Amino acid sequence: MISPPRELRAALPAELRGMRRDGARLCVVERQSGRITHTTVAHLGEYLASGDLLVVNSSRTLPAALRVDRDGAEQVQLRPGALREHEWDALAVETAPPHRNVPLEPGELLRAPGGLRFRVLEPRTDAPLLWRMAVESGDPMRTLLSAGEPIRYSYVPNAVPLEHYQTVYAGAPGSVETPSAGRHLTWELLSELRRQGVDVTDIVLHCGLSSFQDDDVDLDKPLIEERFAIREDAALRINRASRVIAVGTSVIRTLETAVDTNGDVQPMSGWTRLVITPETRLRAVDALLTGLHEPPATHLDMLGALLDTSLLERAYAEVRERRYLWHEFGDAMLIL
Repeated sequence: MISPPRELRAALPAELRGMRRDGARLCVVERQSGRITHTTVAHLGEYLASGDLLVVNSSRTLPAALRVDRDGAEQVQLRPGALREHEWDALAVETAPPHRNVPLEPGELLRAPGGLRFRVLEPRTDAPLLWRMAVESGDPMRTLLSAGEPIRYSYVPNAVPLEHYQTVYAGAPGSVETPSAGRHLTWELLSELRRQGVDVTDIVLHCGLSSFQDDDVDLDKPLIEERFAIREDAALRINRASRVIAVGTSVIRTLETAVDTNGDVQPMSGWTRLVITPETRLRAVDALLTGLHEPPATHLDMLGALLDTSLLERAYAEVRERRYLWHEFGDAMLIL
């Protein structure tokens, strides 16, 4: 699959381009007929029916890029891949673009504002660019909220306020990158869907890094464990829905982690290491609202579990031809 040209990588969210969030374009792919149509997210309800259930990810995005001081060396930016109470697994990258990886030394101390201190332990064996580090003092969440900034890549050259990385229903903080598929949804659209009998519920999956800032590593598509939670009432609504539409690949990963052999989603919480590939048989999810992803993203592998390669490539060819925008501030695709 061909990557989009640079000018199609969205540098700003829709609302900073003079549009509503649900004004983003929507490519609708119908698997059974092979039909592909084009509309906007505001018309999502035309493709859903009473008894359908939208499952959204209500994780709130953190300003997760944090500058820290090193003894006798220049500052680095930490980008956590997994956040735990007393330990981080994080990239250490240059503070300025292109944010290349910076090697750390096991045992060295990293200092952040607010008295936050990390002791570097060792690289992860399964993801060597991620450094395990212990929190020796301070409050990591408080420091991120006061001194961090949203993680951004080269296609977003200028800082975008954190509020634009949040979904309208964001709740529990914990994602280091935004669950971007839900960014298109507005309260007005959600209310309209409810009026037509489409139910909405939420799960939580705290999204990790989408890139390791290294082309060779990204080609290997390492997928790090992510923390999730499914409430009992959400599981009940999912199990009785006539059709489950996941809003984002993070929802697919969560539900397929918690589904049993009978196809019922169980209420649970923990860390998921599930990797979904085109060979995966989905048991809990019937359809997907998602953003547009560049190869070799693991998100594309998940799409392969929903529809065959030829139809996916045809849909992506059409959105490139129609100049849809890519990435977290870009346009959308609905796979039915």
